[in-house]
Amino acid sequence: MNSSTLRRRLPWILVPLLLVWVIAEIALLPLGEIRALQKTNPKETAFMRDHLEKMDNMGKPAKVRQRWVPLSQIPVHVRNAVILAEDGAFWSHGGFDWFEFGESIKKNVSELRPARGASTISQQLVKNLYLSPSKNPIRKLKEWILTWWLEESLRKERILEIYLNVIEWGEGVYGVQAGSQYHFGKDVTILTREEGARMAAMIPSPKRYRPGQTTRYLDRYTRTILKRMDARNL
Repeated sequence: MNSSTLRRRLPWILVPLLLVWVIAEIALLPLGEIRALQKTNPKETAFMRDHLEKMDNMGKPAKVRQRWVPLSQIPVHVRNAVILAEDGAFWSHGGFDWFEFGESIKKNVSELRPARGASTISQQLVKNLYLSPSKNPIRKLKEWILTWWLEESLRKERILEIYLNVIEWGEGVYGVQAGSQYHFGKDVTILTREEGARMAAMIPSPKRYRPGQTTRYLDRYTRTILKRMDARNL
């Protein structure tokens, strides 16, 4: 076989190797860990480990603020604010909101930039728990499989409870209890309706805001969330 023939065949030789790699990546997915979440709380997330590694590489003190609270201790208006801000169809979909997915594609194509996201709470949760912030096709495939399995394995209330206890609310701040104390200096159980809406408005850019900070975006999105809650009598 001459060198030119080898070069032509090389891409096809790589296909089986790529397939084996993809299968291996899928086989190593933490499906058992997700099933265990029915009764146990996650001790650490992929995003927490990424934060600690970055701080260590920068030579800065590495710290994680988190305090777990059961869903029953999180005010209903805080839960509703987060759901209406991040995933209005949370209670009815099976992990994927295909309508929002289609609307996101149309908006992003029309504006030629990622102007609108469509990740559900379940998708956000598996990314926080198990995946790196980097984006590639394999990671997206993992996200879809893990999201499907999460919805198959856990009740919606449990998914929401874990989500509210692990997502970021500041640099090294994880979960709604730590976020409430960081931004408002109070326990999550006594957050007001407006404070809950403001907490929800911070979720898309959790490291951007500091305690007591107010911006045009936060004010506007907080009002939008409150209007959504009013429209649904929540």
